[in-house]
Amino acid sequence: MSVTANRPLAGQRILLCVGGGIAAYKALELVRRLRDAGADVQVAMTAGAQQFVTPLSFQALSGYPARTTLWDSAAEQAMGHLELAHWADRVVVAPATADLLARLAHGMADDLVTTLCLATEAPLAVAPAMNHRMWKHPATVANVGLLRSRGVQVIGPDDGPLAEGESGPGRLREPDAIVAELAGVAPPAATPAAPGALQGLRVVVTAGPTYEDLDPVRYLGNRSSGKMGFAVAASAARAGAEVVLVAGPVQLDTPPGVQRVDVRSAAQMRDAVDAALPADVYIGAAAVADYTPRAFSPKKIKKTGTGETLALDLVRTPDILAEVASREDAGLKLVVGFAAETHNVADYARQKLEAKRLDLIVANRVGVPGTGFESDDNAMTAYWPGGERDFPPAPKLRLADGLVELVAERLRADAR
Repeated sequence: MSVTANRPLAGQRILLCVGGGIAAYKALELVRRLRDAGADVQVAMTAGAQQFVTPLSFQALSGYPARTTLWDSAAEQAMGHLELAHWADRVVVAPATADLLARLAHGMADDLVTTLCLATEAPLAVAPAMNHRMWKHPATVANVGLLRSRGVQVIGPDDGPLAEGESGPGRLREPDAIVAELAGVAPPAATPAAPGALQGLRVVVTAGPTYEDLDPVRYLGNRSSGKMGFAVAASAARAGAEVVLVAGPVQLDTPPGVQRVDVRSAAQMRDAVDAALPADVYIGAAAVADYTPRAFSPKKIKKTGTGETLALDLVRTPDILAEVASREDAGLKLVVGFAAETHNVADYARQKLEAKRLDLIVANRVGVPGTGFESDDNAMTAYWPGGERDFPPAPKLRLADGLVELVAERLRADAR
């Protein structure tokens, strides 16, 4: 298979199954984006999907007739639905409505789409889209958990405006983002955490940078996007935990089921973490600034004279991770830190693990194109006393699932 950066799905045969929701119109753009990424795309539609978008539209974009029913006598002379199920390298259901997720979870095969999903051996991905109350309903949560436990990839949903004028988790992920996640799923980076792996536990996660203000215009900061910490928070929530996410200044949607606290500075982050404790697990994924200005200038700092340099008086910020690890009143069973290094990654990570008395540390090398800060992908290694585990390059969402599974493993090991 020839795969390039511009055509990451080159040579792949993707069967797109379109469910019956208003977001079905976005599936037209998804076909276009999948083909731009190099994939060969065929479309199957539920009866509900045909109420929103016509099969002819998909035929025009995919180059194949859209399949709509099991009862097409011409197509089924040679058991066409089985041929289509065997043809696919991957099956993608988008939008996946609450009803469609329920039927997939329980092995129904009462129409073309569910029959194809049951008959194929290809990897299955679903992109949910529904009202936020339906997404949060215990029945949907259980159905999604069951699908995940079978290895189904769940893409989204996003948090945002919905068709009925409300807002919340349930918005179909945008086509470009769906394609990006599909392009990064093979090979899987790790086994997702089993549903309920953190059930009943309280988890506090920090994410993103901190900004240390110099004056009303300028600040000291770093390039952390917060994507890894947000992915970890989302994965922990899916695994059943009560999650508090303390987020620095980032423009990311709040993961479903997560309580979010927004902060700006290191001092504010420490206060928010203190307020969130006690907890069972603390995961410090934030890139907290090491220094902050000794004094904030209420007016913009101006250039003076002809000087070519400017001296700033900086002081150390609180070491939130070390403080949390040393607290005996926090109720913590596991403290996890992150280390972003440019060189000697393993040595520095092990030193930080010991110096800060952590239970687990996750280290990655920054400055590598396509991974680390501001990227959707990463590669990392987790270290703990007497052990380590590599996580090869993959989307951060997949790495987060692997890390949460490791957290669950370490909790079980410590409990023995």
